[in-house]
Amino acid sequence: MALLEIKNLAVSVEDKEILSDINLTINRGETHVLMGPNGAGKSTLLHAIMDNPVFQVTEGEIYFDGELINDESTDKRAKRGIFMSFQHPEAVPGISVENFLRAAKEELTGEKPSLLGFHKDLIKQMAELDMDASYANRYLNVGFSGGEMKKDEILQLNVLDPQFAMLDETDSGLDVDAVQVVSKGIKKFRNPNNSLLIITHHRAILNEIEIDRVHILLNGRIAVSGGRDIFERVQNEGFGWVREL
Repeated sequence: MALLEIKNLAVSVEDKEILSDINLTINRGETHVLMGPNGAGKSTLLHAIMDNPVFQVTEGEIYFDGELINDESTDKRAKRGIFMSFQHPEAVPGISVENFLRAAKEELTGEKPSLLGFHKDLIKQMAELDMDASYANRYLNVGFSGGEMKKDEILQLNVLDPQFAMLDETDSGLDVDAVQVVSKGIKKFRNPNNSLLIITHHRAILNEIEIDRVHILLNGRIAVSGGRDIFERVQNEGFGWVREL
């Protein structure tokens, strides 16, 4: 069954059209990869799905779990189970990682987590991502390195456990060891009831993740869709062959 379905979507920023005629279906249990040259509109698509007001949907429909969500605000989409990690996460002074995640979990479930139980689970999940337990008390992303921010995004993913996760270049700026840790965190999240849409240019983060579909954005449109072989061809040849289609 389709978890996310996009029909004939067009998206503009300040009256400039960035995406047009986007059609995409992601079923439960599937992992899709979105690729394309810089400026193709990859991040724009994720922001439109999440209802970032800067990105205006001018045409088309977005369905989540069978329901039209075009008119729903970002917080309502999040409560439905849509999650987005950012290419450049924001620092939030004054709010610790643990307090942020506990408050977010309460908003999603409608139930107040046990302080002790939540803390124990959080520390366990941080250890799996090679994050020192002290980061639970640090302000969200304040003073974090790029790699630490990306690990924190995957920590949020696993703690909040959404139905549908969009990861925007979570592997950028990571060293080899960190990429492996993040990949395992993503793999841990995956199950038959949730889905992933990943923007990436690198093979390493996908070594342990099964890919169902790959889509290439070019000039604001999905130019090619296929299996993992599409990803491998781009890795070996770049995007030149796509432009020639």
